[in-house]
Amino acid sequence: MGERMRARLVMEERRRHDVYPDEVLAMIDATVTLERPFLTADELADQPDALRDTELLLTGWGAPVVDGALLERAPHLRGVLHAAGSVKHMIAPEVWARGVAVVSAAAANADPVAEIAVAQIVLAARGVPAARRRYVRERQLAAAGAASGARGRTVGLVALGEIGRRVAERLEGSGLRLLAADPFADAAAAAEVGVELVGLEELFATADVVSLHAPLLPATTGMIDAALLRRLPEGATLINTARGGLVDEDGLVAVWQERPDLTALLDVTVEEPPAESSPLWTLENVELTPHVAGSMGEDRAAMGRLVAAELRRWAAGEALQHRIDPTSLDRIA
Repeated sequence: MGERMRARLVMEERRRHDVYPDEVLAMIDATVTLERPFLTADELADQPDALRDTELLLTGWGAPVVDGALLERAPHLRGVLHAAGSVKHMIAPEVWARGVAVVSAAAANADPVAEIAVAQIVLAARGVPAARRRYVRERQLAAAGAASGARGRTVGLVALGEIGRRVAERLEGSGLRLLAADPFADAAAAAEVGVELVGLEELFATADVVSLHAPLLPATTGMIDAALLRRLPEGATLINTARGGLVDEDGLVAVWQERPDLTALLDVTVEEPPAESSPLWTLENVELTPHVAGSMGEDRAAMGRLVAAELRRWAAGEALQHRIDPTSLDRIA
């Protein structure tokens, strides 16, 4: 296998052990020379020579921005392996220009998000949120009449990427009709998981439950606006476990005030948490959760294991499975 590559781990201390527990560190230690002590971004900034011999930078939440200044301090850097979500906020153009390989463990974060989205979709398709509201209001078991079976209901997925596809796979065979709106999706590949591709307006006009899974990009910011939301059928539910910025919140508040039959299950909002004065806190037909759809606690170790597996592939001369293609940056999270 030759001489071991030298690696350095830099991320926030608070979540370090979740992402890189002892068993994951043992996997990494078996493949590369992982320097100690581990650093935070602030500690790295105070130690300009810490990356002088580093070939591989392992990161997670609280990662440093990898830009021209950092590259000057890391002349041998060959790869950045990020055990968290998007790399866009931390990878500067100089990294791509120098040909440094960038790996994202976002795929390992997809399963926990998909699991929560599917749970919410099934509950929404059965009318459980509306039944809960009616039960609280009437305090009678007759409120159960607001619920129904899910079979035959229509679910619309906004984007069929890493998470959207996993949601579809979990719902396949459930008796739900699955639609998706995604300009980059292949119709044949969508059909393999039981999904019919439609336009965004048709999806909103048809689906009993709409679940958002699009990346937040300039083109998608605020794209779920009042005009789209007003197309929703009677009693429909909007679920957002993606990014709050996908939704025009002023538009949502206006439509939800007009349409008490609608439900919004929002795990993410534009501002987190929303401002104290936000109507999202008080609208009866909006349910907020505190951004819990991603990897939490021990689930985060899956991202560290992905990084460890990529390191093994790299050391063995095999192709990396989760390397980011810079040409796709304009359409990924």
